[in-house]
This record gives sequence, C-alpha cells and structure tokens, in this order.
Amino acid sequence: MLPFIAPPDDPRQADWIAALQAAMPHETIVPLAALDDAARLTCEVAVVANPRPEDLRCLPRLRWVHSVWAGVERLLADLGDVNLPIVRLQDPQLADTMAEAVLAWTLYLHRDMPRYAQLQRERRWQPLDAVRAQDRCVGLLGLGALGSAAAARLVAAGFQVQGWSRTPRAVPGVHARSGDEGLAQVLATSDLLVCLLPLTPQTRRLLGDTAFQQLKPGAGLINFARSAIVDDAALRRALDSGRLSHAVLDVFDAEPLPADRWHWTHPGVTVLPHISAPTNRQTAARIVAANIAAYRQHGRIPPAVDRGRGY
Repeated sequence: MLPFIAPPDDPRQADWIAALQAAMPHETIVPLAALDDAARLTCEVAVVANPRPEDLRCLPRLRWVHSVWAGVERLLADLGDVNLPIVRLQDPQLADTMAEAVLAWTLYLHRDMPRYAQLQRERRWQPLDAVRAQDRCVGLLGLGALGSAAAARLVAAGFQVQGWSRTPRAVPGVHARSGDEGLAQVLATSDLLVCLLPLTPQTRRLLGDTAFQQLKPGAGLINFARSAIVDDAALRRALDSGRLSHAVLDVFDAEPLPADRWHWTHPGVTVLPHISAPTNRQTAARIVAANIAAYRQHGRIPPAVDRGRGY
C-alpha cells in the first residue's frame, strides 16, 4: 500500500487520494491512518502534502517522499532532522498556469487597472495616457522553469523583458543578468517587477529597503513567489513614499490573510488569495505516478531537493 500523508484536517485529502488512485491503478492509495503496524513496516515511499514529522517517523523503512507541491521550503522546515530525500513536483502544467497569471497581472498593471478602479470609486470619467507594451520593461526575478515560461508569454505580448537569477542563465528573448550588480541593474530599469524566486537563505528578505531604493521610481511589483522574499515593513514604506506604485500580492506570511492586516485596505495593494498557480491534481498525480512506477521497476529515487539550496 502507498500512503498519502497530509494533516488530518486537510479537506483536500480525499480528492488527492482519488486522483492518485486513478493515476496508479496498480497501487492502493490510502491515508496513513488506514495502515496497521505491519503495513507501516512495508512502506518505502509516501506521497505527502505538508505532512507532520511524527507521521513520517512512524514509517521506519521509508526511503523517500514525493511532495505534491512545487514549493518545499515549508516541508524542509517542518521535517527538520527527518533526513529523507524529498522529491518535489515538477509539473509543466504548473509553469504554464503561472505564466498565464504573470501575463494577466502584468497587463493589469500595464493598463493601469488599479487607477481605473479608483477613478470608478470616485465616479470620475478620466482616460489615462496609454503606454505601448514595447515601451515597458518587465523584470523577472527567477529564470527557472516558471520564470522561463513567464518570459515567453511576456515576450510574445511585446514587452521588453529582462531577468535575474542566482547563477547565469540564457533565456530566449530575455536580457538575463545575475549577481549583485545584475540585480541592481534589473531593479533600476524595470517598470514592472515580477518575483518568481524560490525561498532560500539567500533570497529571504531580498526585497527590502535597499532593493526598493534601487528600484525604478514608480515601478509596480508582482509577488507570486513566497512572502518572506519581501520585507513587509519595507514594502509598506516603499508604497507609502510612492517609490512603488502598486503591489500585486498572492503570498503572505499568514494565510488566509487576517482581516486586520494593512494589505487589505492599502490603496496601493491588490490582495490575491494564493491563486496564481494552483496545482492541478490530475496532471500532478500522473507525474507522481510515473516517478513511483520508475522507482518500483528500477529502485532509483528521482532527483531530490538540494537541502543546501532549498529547492
């Protein structure tokens, strides 16, 4: 039997088990609670969605876990000293969904939608000057699978696109930069900045007071990565000062976002409920199924997360 391990109160557990079972008809997918002590001794692999560390410790012969999420920083933090290879979800559908969201919300800022919404609230009929896409520079922070897919959509839409990554990368149609100097150049020349970076010790609070001072005055920000990459207090200062014109935020340190947080009412913020790139259960289940089938056949664990890098 193959356990699916999620917090006991996760309302999506049954849906995940159904999707995984459909993708793996030769396996028996069950919640951890359905396994007796003898069955737990036979488990070498588990499929997980933010599992509790104690749930993994009760599977003494577990060799690796397959997460159904692309982001693994929470899993790495929660597991602590549970030293198991972690395979994260790498789903091309996720990259395509994220690229669609990046284009949609880039156009939202590009076409001044927040300002038009404010004009509507004020009952003011006031056309704003239009800017051509080719006259806007979009800066992408993160040029991995998600960033590369987003870049392709933005280039096709006619935007100037530049990007930054920790190490040098080549992406078609993108002026790619790396290193501290490259980051400063991207910040200083981007009209719209899109964050798609993984959360690592190096990217935590990367966008703070120093970065916002380097940012092109009046730029817009879209954060579809992780909340901890942005210093929340510095973000508010940048918005209040006008250094940053608007921020589209899809990730927060507490989710759901508590009703008393400043983001809800700030005129320079658009709050999204973590919907930029939801995981598709069917495509994710097929990828998990293929990895587990290969392991059953050859005994090879798929490429795991590099704990030093954090992804």
